[in-house]
Amino acid sequence: MRLFTSRAEYRLTMRADNADMRLTGKGIDIGCVGEERRQAFLNKKKLYEEAKKHLSQIVHTPKELVALGFNINQDGTRRTPLDMLAYQNVTWNDLVRAWPSLGKIRADVAELLEIEGRYSGYLTRQQMDIDAFRKDEALKIPYDTNYRKIGGLSAEIIGRLERTRPATIGAMMRMTGTTPASVTAVLGYLKSKK
Repeated sequence: MRLFTSRAEYRLTMRADNADMRLTGKGIDIGCVGEERRQAFLNKKKLYEEAKKHLSQIVHTPKELVALGFNINQDGTRRTPLDMLAYQNVTWNDLVRAWPSLGKIRADVAELLEIEGRYSGYLTRQQMDIDAFRKDEALKIPYDTNYRKIGGLSAEIIGRLERTRPATIGAMMRMTGTTPASVTAVLGYLKSKK
């Protein structure tokens, strides 16, 4: 089976680089992970959590960060090394130069943290979308909704919606072929009608 990430609701969280951290625990829970892999995963998870905690305890003002060689806005916002990774021109090596203790973090854990820092803003936004969808999941879709009046829906989606007539946004989200964009379009249409 092939996964079409363009059809995946929250594809930013379904990255290949974090697959082991997302899925190995579930594999352990259902008993399909061997002991060697289980120990490796638990060790990496422990190192990751310790490193993340260490990074969250290093907090500097913009003035202090400029003194450490970072080019950032002097907006008064205190930042951690993870926050710094959200900047396009900041790499893990830059962090290690500023805070040598970070050089002790194992390479695979450092890579995971760097990617997480890079995606942090997008992941926060995606989590807000997830929370909004969950809140709207029970929103009723009137049976007589004219899907052809909703902009942004493909002919394929319109056909499925007309045949299926989902009762709620949640039911629509679970329909085969439904994309986040189509759910957003229907949601926007329903809210504009209220």
